[in-house]
Amino acid sequence: MMLLTCWRDSDADTMSDVIEVDVTLATNPYRVVVGSALLTQAGARIRAVSKASRCALVTDSIVGPLYADTVRRALEEAGFEVVIVTVPSGESSKSLTQVAFVCDAMIEAGLDRSALLVALGGGVIGDLAGFVAATYYRGIPFVQIPTTIVAQVDSSIGGKTGVNAAGGKNLLGAFHQPILVLADVSTLKTLPAREFNEGFAEVIKHAAIRDPGMLDHLDDLHLLIARNVAIKAAIVTEDEFETKGVRALLNFGHTIGHGVEAAAGYGRFLHGEAISLGLVAACRLSVQKAGLPSADADRLISMLDRYRLPLQLPADISTDDILQALRKDKKFHAGAVRFVLLRSLGEAYVSNEVTEADLVNAIEGLR
Repeated sequence: MMLLTCWRDSDADTMSDVIEVDVTLATNPYRVVVGSALLTQAGARIRAVSKASRCALVTDSIVGPLYADTVRRALEEAGFEVVIVTVPSGESSKSLTQVAFVCDAMIEAGLDRSALLVALGGGVIGDLAGFVAATYYRGIPFVQIPTTIVAQVDSSIGGKTGVNAAGGKNLLGAFHQPILVLADVSTLKTLPAREFNEGFAEVIKHAAIRDPGMLDHLDDLHLLIARNVAIKAAIVTEDEFETKGVRALLNFGHTIGHGVEAAAGYGRFLHGEAISLGLVAACRLSVQKAGLPSADADRLISMLDRYRLPLQLPADISTDDILQALRKDKKFHAGAVRFVLLRSLGEAYVSNEVTEADLVNAIEGLR
């Protein structure tokens, strides 16, 4: 795991530990800051890494009313001229329609290639705004301010941006690293229980593939977020563009999970809820195909249950519909699936030996 640097920030409005994790990429390295009261510090922290005079603050209809004014004031105090762009909350905003809406709003506001984009919200906003930043004037800098557990521990880090197409999830996208990530754990206090719990699917995934000891320390949210950030940062640093097979390990549970999410219709399951079902299936396949001890699989599944994440697939979602969605997934190559399995907790690998029949059995096993 990467070394965490921790100190008291004397400039904070509320004194709190701040933990920094560097994503030490060969080009475009950046820092992830984890702490409380970071929204009020956003202007100063962003000004330290950006000389832009104008920025777009992209958020959604739920997060915006809670936090956009706080971030806008912080940015204006640091000398930024701010244009707020708000899209509807939910997975449906990960679309080319909303990409065009955000771009048009920025063009109308007169923002050009010297502008900065700030993404304030969960994973949908981070993916959408990141994709806009990657393509607007052929690429402008952007900052991630994630406000959900899923976004803070996973999607805000690593530079994967994208939107959904009619044929599948995240099929349109680009690698575009942020210049800074501010993970303010205070924002997690306003999450409804369902949205709070879904984030632990990604936490449990990280524990499964890299840090099983984390399963014993899930209650200290501040350090838990930082520990997950360090895992994600280390993997991204080792394999930024997913060419070495290391970053693919982050897909543990996501192959079937994304298929369930698509087959159910986006919005029925939260992302972490669909991934929970994928994790259950991947654990059972790991027992059958990779020799994962049944007790370890049961431990992971019990942790999902602890956070009230789904373990059983609704009867009305057909196996054929899930398979059809899987065939369009980016993890399929020439008709074969690259499936992440566990030999033991903390020892994940990419297997080419999982067949479509195995997938059918795993999906049926969720019923």
